[in-house]
Amino acid sequence: MSRRVTAASVLAIAALALAGCTSTGETAPEGGDEYGLVTPGTLTVATEGTYRPFSFHEGDGTGALVGYDVEIIEAVAEKLDLEVRFEETQWDAIFAGLDAGRFDLIANQVTINDEREANYLFSEPYTVSPGVIVVNADDDSISSFDDLDGKTTAQSLTSNWNELAVSSGAKVENVDGWAQAISLLKQGRVDATINDKLTFLDYEQTEGDTSVKIAAETDEAGLSAFAFTQDKQALVDAIGGALDELRADGTLAEISDKYFGADVTE
Repeated sequence: MSRRVTAASVLAIAALALAGCTSTGETAPEGGDEYGLVTPGTLTVATEGTYRPFSFHEGDGTGALVGYDVEIIEAVAEKLDLEVRFEETQWDAIFAGLDAGRFDLIANQVTINDEREANYLFSEPYTVSPGVIVVNADDDSISSFDDLDGKTTAQSLTSNWNELAVSSGAKVENVDGWAQAISLLKQGRVDATINDKLTFLDYEQTEGDTSVKIAAETDEAGLSAFAFTQDKQALVDAIGGALDELRADGTLAEISDKYFGADVTE
């Protein structure tokens, strides 16, 4: 090989190397690698896949993975020019999988609280849901939490809503969950039930039931967001920017209206 050819080869290699470098001499990140993704170019997302209407399979449970959280993170990934891979994981194991580096984030209606904030990073909230008192549509005797004093509510004894009912002076009828609570309410066996607004809106949207209504809401609301390990600040910031764009262009509200008949994103 001549020296001229050798020199040309060296120059070509040098040019390729420079093309892959930033002005600081570092290799330019590609495919979202600046976010420290499990797989460059792909957002690996943990979700249950059995949590309707947030993350579930269409039809009899064997159809495509869909849901409110699923569509929002898909829209975020599109903004960031990333693919999405969902890893369906039981709730009891989902944070352990995140800690082990199997996922980039959790998209499964993770409520922000002090304990979780001490250990994880969160995106800005994409779900805002206050607690609500649900009563029969023809009942105007309850319009505030003070009005629950002496009334009977249907609650799961292990829920935060049970504590709110008791502190409001209500007598509590123990139930297993929302379905039993709403049944007792419609039968007239209890005066009300307290739950989060999302649960009521999902029920109203799915069942089309106009025989019950919201009588009052809590002043404070529960906030749900994507959860990350503490080394993912760059990814948190990027997803925050994407959520801002999706909120501004109406995409978040559109997805919310599809599943809840209302905007629960702010």
